[in-house]
Amino acid sequence: MKYILGLVVFSFLMVSCSKEEQYNFKLKGYVKGLKKGTVYLQKQQDSLIITLDSLEIKGDPNFELHTNLVEPEILTLKLDQNDNQENWVSFFADSGVTEVKSNTKLFNFNAKVKGSKQQEVLEEYLSTLLKLNNRNLDLLESNFNSNSNTSFGEQQQKSLKQKYTYTIQFALNHSDSEVSPYLAVYEIPNTTVRYLDTIYNTLTPPIKESKYGKLLKETIDLRKAEEQN
Repeated sequence: MKYILGLVVFSFLMVSCSKEEQYNFKLKGYVKGLKKGTVYLQKQQDSLIITLDSLEIKGDPNFELHTNLVEPEILTLKLDQNDNQENWVSFFADSGVTEVKSNTKLFNFNAKVKGSKQQEVLEEYLSTLLKLNNRNLDLLESNFNSNSNTSFGEQQQKSLKQKYTYTIQFALNHSDSEVSPYLAVYEIPNTTVRYLDTIYNTLTPPIKESKYGKLLKETIDLRKAEEQN
């Protein structure tokens, strides 16, 4: 009996070790209050959402998901509790371990992510952007209460310009991070090609060869071709 039990334990350890060695990325998650549901590790590939790993939750709010990353990129943790709610959080992943902690009530907003250096840079960007947005909301409220001549549309346009200006400057200041071309492609898609070109030209050689560096170059080339036609 002890021999059989020993074999079972040994087999379990071997399977666990082989999975650790097979994949270079591990997501350790904890969702307070989660008793039942399914968690998915996903990424966007062109216009498709690809599921990299998934796990059915049965009572334990702790879970692990794995995948193999070729390079740093944005991944998404999705929580499905069959409640027709969009529960997901995106983060910048790199090889190693990323930890995500949240709760079932406000999964998206309460998520805390700890992991890659790219995620730290992205959170720095998002933190300042949130402050800008809150400041603009306060200004909108102030203008409304004081019957200001500034229209809602004008204030929105001013806020958008501030976001673009901040994003461009942030991307230029972080030219050695994959976050820089990512922001250029996804956060300021309607900015002029001149600014996108400037961001791309400041990127370090490794970042130019990264997934988002190449995507930024493709975006610039496409925009230039469209402007010539």
